[in-house]
Amino acid sequence: MDQLKPGTDALFILLGAIMVLAMHSGFAFLELGTVRKKNEVNALVKILVDFAVSTIAYFFVGYAVAYGTSFFVGAETLAAKNGYELVKFFFLLTFAAAIPAIVSGGIAERARFGPQLAATAVLVGLVYPVFEGIAWNQRFGVQAWIKNLTGAEFHDFAGSVVVHAVGGWVGLVAVLLLGARANRYRKDGAMSAHPPSSIPFLALGAWVLTVGWFGFNVMSAQTIDKISGLVAVNSLMAMAGGTLVAVVLGRNDPGFAHNGPLAGLVAVCAGSDVMHPLGALVTGGVAGAIFVALFTLTQNRWKIDDVLGVWPLHGLCGAWGGVACGIFGLPALGGLGGVTFGAQIIGTLIGVAWALAAGALVYGSLKASVGLRLTAEQEYDGADLSIHKIGATPDREVSW
Repeated sequence: MDQLKPGTDALFILLGAIMVLAMHSGFAFLELGTVRKKNEVNALVKILVDFAVSTIAYFFVGYAVAYGTSFFVGAETLAAKNGYELVKFFFLLTFAAAIPAIVSGGIAERARFGPQLAATAVLVGLVYPVFEGIAWNQRFGVQAWIKNLTGAEFHDFAGSVVVHAVGGWVGLVAVLLLGARANRYRKDGAMSAHPPSSIPFLALGAWVLTVGWFGFNVMSAQTIDKISGLVAVNSLMAMAGGTLVAVVLGRNDPGFAHNGPLAGLVAVCAGSDVMHPLGALVTGGVAGAIFVALFTLTQNRWKIDDVLGVWPLHGLCGAWGGVACGIFGLPALGGLGGVTFGAQIIGTLIGVAWALAAGALVYGSLKASVGLRLTAEQEYDGADLSIHKIGATPDREVSW
């Protein structure tokens, strides 16, 4: 069994990496279904190319920043122990690449392609790994400081804050710097709906993300001996809670219905290994309510044109998940313990503050130097024709 374990661990985390890699197709189809028809190709291309840029940035810089591990050694060394470190890199890369995939949904339909790829390289190479190293690898002494202050370290099992809140709050900054899509909010106070192009594709994206999430959460154990059925059931309960609350509060709107499970899953990541399933159900339900309420406020009252609602879905539900871990992870509420409310508040606030500051620096610098936004004419024509020179259904668009 001792001889088999290294290979089993490598296979276990490889399967998780493949499941989370598949989630990136979910990001693509969720965005494709939500944007207008003239921006569908751009949604698909962005997620794929962002992932490729993320791979390079994380391999050469990001993984070393977070874990101090370099790949500039011989292949014999890399292949030792069945190459577990390499597969672990693959798994954690899929998490890192979620940051630009999250941001992509917020800035859809008016962002330039090149500057966003540049932002991706910096976010995945430097910004995300700094907080990843703090939360998951004891970097910079922050966890020790939090433990001395509150009695426990900041706990984020699968990334409610590390991945989702960071991505969502960076996305908010990018959305605000870009401004709303043309004619989304008119001077007379009226709003153009800019309706989704395809509810079936939106639903497909949500389903792919939901299924892949069980690799995202369960495989965060990283070795086979640490796998927990509690994580799987808690993820399931949070998904159900988020779905049902979003359907009720969203009045059966399919956009809310399909983002509801995602809200619940975002929120339960942090405490999925320490909560009771009933706590996970409540955590997911509250997340579903947060998404519906804040998506409606941002779009209609505050006039923040966050196309896929990445700030309420990932930024706010992720922050809620970090805090909820410190509530429902407590033994008094049926949890396993080992967490404190104070540690979760501090860790979550650090993550949000880092994302806001870094997002402002990255996107502010790009806006000032090369610009972030398509021209008015390019935006009118759509990102598909303006950037990629082809539409989603070219055979139907040919003029005879």
